[in-house]
Amino acid sequence: MADAPRKLLVVEDDPGLQRQLKWSYESYDVTIAGDRAAAIDALRAIEPAVVTLDLGLPPDPDGTSEGFATLEEILRLKPDTKVIVASGHGARESALRAIAMGAYDFYQKPVDIDELGLIVKRAFHLADIEAENARLAEQPGDAPLGGLITAAPSMVKVCRMIERVAGANVSVMLLGASGTGKELLAKGLHDASPRKKKPFVAINCAAIPDNLLEAELFGYEKGAFTGAIKTTEGKIELAEGGTLFLDEVGDIPLPIQVKLLRFLQERVIERIGGRRAIPVDVRIVCATHRNLDEMIADGSFREDLYYRLAEIIVRIPTLAEREGDATLLANHFLQSFGRELNRSLKGFTPDALAALNAWRWPGNVRELENRMKRAVIMADGSRISAADLDLDDKDDDVGLLNLKTAREAADRRAIRMALARTENNISNAAKMLGISRPTFYDLIKQYSIDV
Repeated sequence: MADAPRKLLVVEDDPGLQRQLKWSYESYDVTIAGDRAAAIDALRAIEPAVVTLDLGLPPDPDGTSEGFATLEEILRLKPDTKVIVASGHGARESALRAIAMGAYDFYQKPVDIDELGLIVKRAFHLADIEAENARLAEQPGDAPLGGLITAAPSMVKVCRMIERVAGANVSVMLLGASGTGKELLAKGLHDASPRKKKPFVAINCAAIPDNLLEAELFGYEKGAFTGAIKTTEGKIELAEGGTLFLDEVGDIPLPIQVKLLRFLQERVIERIGGRRAIPVDVRIVCATHRNLDEMIADGSFREDLYYRLAEIIVRIPTLAEREGDATLLANHFLQSFGRELNRSLKGFTPDALAALNAWRWPGNVRELENRMKRAVIMADGSRISAADLDLDDKDDDVGLLNLKTAREAADRRAIRMALARTENNISNAAKMLGISRPTFYDLIKQYSIDV
């Protein structure tokens, strides 16, 4: 099934253009329809993921009424279909109306086969991502590390590394920027380990005042200090047999670092105010966004503690480094928040998709989640726009108000990535992008990319 040609429905009444498009898209399973009735019959029969639709259909070949009626019916019957609308009649007005109705993209005639081919390719890519996301949503147990959503090679590599070390009783340090999902990965590591039936206990070391952190970690005896009205176990004891996740471990003050080091060396603790050594069997997973090498150099983090905590180091990529994941996660949050907030939204407008891929995501997945929740609440139409995401008014971003500029930026990134992965092999890079060598050369020249 994975190797079967993807189904493309071409709705076009010009016989010459029908033949040209069918020949140009030989890598797809192309079905041609010349009018609305044939288009709807084909839609029901083959359920294509992508449709190209000429608005000038009979009995109104010189207008757009029949085309818009066809668009409306396609989206009513199969809302997830990516419809690419083409017209030469009042292009701007037609484009705005088509996008507002739920079309994926708009293309002005006369048709440039290569450019339209790139739009079709991107539409299929998005359709594949949405289909995979829906599969993961229906079968959460099949997702890597118990729920992590990713298709990026860099993040899949991290997941595979965590799965390999999960069975070994070693301390693991997760290094990554804020919002990259360090606690989710730590929980995934625990669930993939032999300790999965025992507790997973997490503590954010940066969120607890220094004078309380020791008590939170090690517990205290009754009467140890004012307010200690009963003996209380600390997080380390509560994690007996399981995993203790120390988030923002770089924020632990030096005096507590000493006590934590003793525990890691001897695997026993003493509660505050206590004199009895309590053995504890627990695995330590820690995380930080801080530069521990610099902290060791300036004396604010103990080097011996670092080596105890970092028997295995896993570096987590930022969302900007996770190719394709912004769109994948955005679709996941769209479905999740749509259910939670009782909003029925069909997807994203082209400017929103361009914005999602062009944005740097300084806050990573946490920022994307927050923006998506806001967008689901604020969206006026049936699809989320860049304005709903609040990603269309940043002067220092890649022309997000201009869809053409955003597309060009995405094309440049894709071309450079293909060249890097194929070591500047033009044939392999063109094949990776799904275009011909002449088209690839034209794009290199158009964007002044140095090979």
